[in-house]
Amino acid sequence: MLDPVLLASIGDLELVARVVVDGSVSGLHRSPFHGYSAEFSQYRHYRSGDDLKYVDWKLFARTDRLYTKQYLETTNMVAQIAIDASASMAFRGRTGVAKIVYARLLASALAHLISRQGDAVGSVVYDERVRQYIPSRSGPSHLRGLLVSLAKLEASGGTATAPSLRRAIDLLRQRGFLFIISDFYDESGEVERELLRAARTGHEVAAFHVITRDEVEFPFAAEVELEDLETGRTILSGGVAARAGYRRDFANFLERWRTRCTSCGIDYTRVMTDMPLDAALRGYLLKRAGAGARRGADR
Repeated sequence: MLDPVLLASIGDLELVARVVVDGSVSGLHRSPFHGYSAEFSQYRHYRSGDDLKYVDWKLFARTDRLYTKQYLETTNMVAQIAIDASASMAFRGRTGVAKIVYARLLASALAHLISRQGDAVGSVVYDERVRQYIPSRSGPSHLRGLLVSLAKLEASGGTATAPSLRRAIDLLRQRGFLFIISDFYDESGEVERELLRAARTGHEVAAFHVITRDEVEFPFAAEVELEDLETGRTILSGGVAARAGYRRDFANFLERWRTRCTSCGIDYTRVMTDMPLDAALRGYLLKRAGAGARRGADR
């Protein structure tokens, strides 16, 4: 298991990404991501050696003959990784690393995984606006440039997720993958509408909800002064009496996001900043592989 604190101390982000990916995909026999086929063209009789995944089994059940589906062309996958770099992502807690550091490591691993398939990957970094955009391209030199950019990523500023997501979606010129890495403290209705728009446009969308263990457990027994990292506003916590209410409210917040994503057909993965990176990525890949197998069985 790869401790995020240890990984964050390693200066070579390309090495970190490779190690995380190798540990995550070990034992997974199929590529976790695939490009999109163009429009269906025609059927033809099955020939020995044809890939069985293109066999129309429902047609076989009706005719007792094997036919394979043919498509006009197959396109490579295009992926965009949207990373929340607002000031709230600087929070670290008592264990693990800061949320922005975890987001940086996770984004690097995803970029490495996609790039080594030969597919195109880019990034959108945002806070109150899109701070940085790297177009989706393939190739080792492009990946190195993307990882260098991610290594310099720091958290600052407020949060305006909806317009940033709108821009990230519009920058995906063809149907592809959109990965969003955020603490999702922006709960405006516009954010949900943009996520739904991405899914309805035909993109596959995956949301990684990055949080610290302290945010979930609120371990402070005595009264403490809490500061909002984005506004600078401070409040007193209220001590033990307030802890139960806080935990309930935060659990409801997490459940709201899970429900929103699920209802929009979006893969939702919650990750703690003290969770080993390979375990976090592998959990998502296994869930994705399982969903793909169920879709295949339904067809």
